[in-house]
Amino acid sequence: MTTQKNAFKQIAITAARAGDSKKAENVRVYDLCNKSTLADFAVLMSVESAPQLEAVEEEVLVKLKHEGVYCLHKDGMRSRNWKVLDYGGTLVHIYDAKAEEFYSLTKVYADYKPVEWEEKAPAPAPQKAAPAAKKAPAAGKAPAAKKPAAKKAVKRTVRKAAPKKAARKTAPKKAGPAKKNAKKK
Repeated sequence: MTTQKNAFKQIAITAARAGDSKKAENVRVYDLCNKSTLADFAVLMSVESAPQLEAVEEEVLVKLKHEGVYCLHKDGMRSRNWKVLDYGGTLVHIYDAKAEEFYSLTKVYADYKPVEWEEKAPAPAPQKAAPAAKKAPAAGKAPAAKKPAAKKAVKRTVRKAAPKKAARKTAPKKAGPAKKNAKKK
């Protein structure tokens, strides 16, 4: 039973990370075990627009499919403000601010235990102490003189002049008497 719960938890975490990668906001994972008959885990994430909702949904489907996990049922396929992806023991809710406000989803899941899904950045390694003092020059030797820094070559770009559209539309000029006189001189 615990391996199945761990599998559903991993699905929820992967879905949360996929939504986060597409800039979903307020991404939360809740443990519903022993409190809900629908699922063991729920993932909630909000989006700002219908195109973002589609992008987040697609990213979740692709990431989990890549892991070998397929969505069993999709609800809200025609909806532009809330979709639910059912992975058996994990439900993924993707919704906009209007749906969150109307259904008070944060209140619905307020009694459930939140699950940490974000990857924690590794702690920075302690830096080694700097050497106590610089080496003094050997006796009788003068310190080496610094060389002047070389000047960097300036790279110039040449812009190509775009042909004028008006010049293409006009008829070619005929050689008039002024050009004939210029040739004679």
